[in-house]
Amino acid sequence: MSQTLKVGLIGGTGLADLLRETSGAKRHEMKTPFGAPSDAIFETDWENLSVLLLGRHGPGHTLNPSQVPFRANIFALKQLGCTHILASGAVGSLRQELKPTELAIADQVIDKTRRAATFFEKSAVHVEFAEPFCPVLRKILIEEGQAGIEGGKVHDGACYVCMEGPQFSTRAESLMHRMWGGDLIGMTVMPEAKLAREAEIPYALIALITDYDCWKSKGYTGEMVPGSAPAAPDAMGLLNEILANLKTSSSRGVGLMRRALRRIAADPGVLMACPARNALELAIWSDKSRLDEEEKRRLWPLWGKYLG
Repeated sequence: MSQTLKVGLIGGTGLADLLRETSGAKRHEMKTPFGAPSDAIFETDWENLSVLLLGRHGPGHTLNPSQVPFRANIFALKQLGCTHILASGAVGSLRQELKPTELAIADQVIDKTRRAATFFEKSAVHVEFAEPFCPVLRKILIEEGQAGIEGGKVHDGACYVCMEGPQFSTRAESLMHRMWGGDLIGMTVMPEAKLAREAEIPYALIALITDYDCWKSKGYTGEMVPGSAPAAPDAMGLLNEILANLKTSSSRGVGLMRRALRRIAADPGVLMACPARNALELAIWSDKSRLDEEEKRRLWPLWGKYLG
């Protein structure tokens, strides 16, 4: 087993329970300067690699997206030695060709959230974020996905619109997101990916497509006439369909994670090229001699190597 890599696996809706099915995992109850993470973090071995498993929404899915302690989650993973993150999350599709039960390896983000999005509240730290997802991890996921995820398609690239929630979009918003160039709509990748970058942890996302967002008619009876209200959908039938799609895509997501880990274990040196590993090298703009000493100690796991 590689002694230098420790891959964090963050599960969203549907995937967290599958991740926790691994037996013999070591349970970590963590505390951070930003409070406790969503749940205990489970450490175990997958595909001859050390992995850290974290359920984003907590036990029993009790945390809605606005309540997820993103800073505590990423900080806790950093404290445990996490070097890379493969995350997943349920999304709606804004494009006809991105079909329910399929997977997409996102490459861009539009952030509409209003959440605390930095660890560095008492200093000027500006990380590069033009490419929000690690190109090395993305390449591995895409190649392994295209090599064969049973019964499913893995799309190379998609722009993820991250909304605050917990309510879903209005139809006008959904149409606007399409006009913006959005391909997927979800609620959890931000600020998770931003914080991972600040923590110098390369991060990639497997988007689990559960349904089409409301730009597309969902189970409506009859034609939609402009200016008139659509007939009521079969709400329970739609919910059951979405949950079934989530189960399918979650299973495929776990399969893709395992394939990616197997690939990494066979050639761990490939991850040395992940650019986010040194994200803070040129990002700390504050005069280091004037930084608050308590703040330096509080955030030492993040920036200690640059402060001497």
